[in-house]
Amino acid sequence: MGGGRDLGRHPVHLGLGATAQVEPLFTGEMAWYADYSARHEADGAEGRLVVLHTFSASWDAWEMHPNGHELVVCTAGSITLLQEQPDGRVVSIDLAAGAYAINDPGVWHTADVEGEASVLFVTAGLGTEHRPR
Repeated sequence: MGGGRDLGRHPVHLGLGATAQVEPLFTGEMAWYADYSARHEADGAEGRLVVLHTFSASWDAWEMHPNGHELVVCTAGSITLLQEQPDGRVVSIDLAAGAYAINDPGVWHTADVEGEASVLFVTAGLGTEHRPR
């Protein structure tokens, strides 16, 4: 009897035609994301990356997904998701285990983490941008 896969080590791509593909070992490096985008560019904005991250520190960057919504689900611990709205306001959303938030397309976001937290992301990653925090 085989075991399941670790979503933090091998994310899943949800693609056109209701497909699900296991991705190569996740490194967290920008090159991994670039390779992911190249593998799935034919899915366009409809493709979704599903990955589980565990954080022990606040993020050091902001990110933004211009081509689709991102679902953010806290599965353990807690985080404070910060969303920079189009008018410049920063909205704080506290997420405890089991709670979720949605990042709208084009909204810059980052997170503060105290202690340790695990977070599930379902991301429309096409065209994702980053900037320093």
